[in-house]
Amino acid sequence: MIGREDIGGVHIKYLHHCRRQLWLYVRGIRPEHLSAAVQTGEAVHDVSYPRHSPVDLGAARLDFLDGQQWVHEVKSSSRPTDADRAQAYHYCHQLQRLGVEVQGAVLHYPATRRTHRYPYTPEAAAQAEEDITAALATAHAPVYPERLPRTGCRGCSFADYCWTE
Repeated sequence: MIGREDIGGVHIKYLHHCRRQLWLYVRGIRPEHLSAAVQTGEAVHDVSYPRHSPVDLGAARLDFLDGQQWVHEVKSSSRPTDADRAQAYHYCHQLQRLGVEVQGAVLHYPATRRTHRYPYTPEAAAQAEEDITAALATAHAPVYPERLPRTGCRGCSFADYCWTE
């Protein structure tokens, strides 16, 4: 099973979107490659900011880090979510753990041409630590968490696993 150092940005994003999705993901169920929404997100990522290189942190991979130490993440959705912000804070947390003093995160939404800037505060650092603990608790749970209401599963690549009886 996974440990604290294995928690990546996808784990945190799934924790905030749907704990059942995280539980399935940790167990190797990964239907994302079959999802049109995921493929669209990968295409948006590939054509947005092509001059910047991703930063591989092992379990986490952020889109890029600028010269002022801001983490940048490109999102294919049109509006920010708590999961997006939590994922970005997780990347800040991972960089701080490695000794990089980050300023915070900038989330880019090319579909709406908007950006959102989130400074990395002590409260954000504490939340990132709590998220790792919660992700591990979900991952190590012996039974899967309850599924979201069907409206919360719209566009989720795991919907077939949750709603097939």
